[in-house]
Amino acid sequence: MNSLNQIILEGNVCRQPELRQSASGCNVCVMPVAVNRSYKNAKGENTEEVSYFDVTSFGKTAEVCGKYAVIGRHIRVVGRLKQDRWKNLEGKTQSKVNIVAEHVELLNLPHRQVASSKSTEATLVATNAAAARQQQELDYEEDTVGEGIPAF
Repeated sequence: MNSLNQIILEGNVCRQPELRQSASGCNVCVMPVAVNRSYKNAKGENTEEVSYFDVTSFGKTAEVCGKYAVIGRHIRVVGRLKQDRWKNLEGKTQSKVNIVAEHVELLNLPHRQVASSKSTEATLVATNAAAARQQQELDYEEDTVGEGIPAF
């Protein structure tokens, strides 16, 4: 029986995503995302903190994120947590928790790019299942919306 493992986060892409291919030829994209949180501390003062997360996507979702998730873009991610473990050169066990994206929404563009954009309201939703269905039904290169973003 599987346990529940789901996460939703919304934040801004803080470095250019890294798009590559795995040994098996699958697209893999790693996006660093900054998530801001505001709260009142014990003294009643407004405080802000920023957390940084690596979000990994695969397949068509990775391709779309690598192309359209520019630095500063606001995104929403639904996914799961995955812990990677390995031994370092000294033989000590290391681990890192990553977010594996199952659904990504590319929301508004960064302010510096809005002025040159024809449509700032364009929202792209990229999911592996939807991408697979759409690719069978539509010619990916011809059907676009908004700023030249593929229609999903």
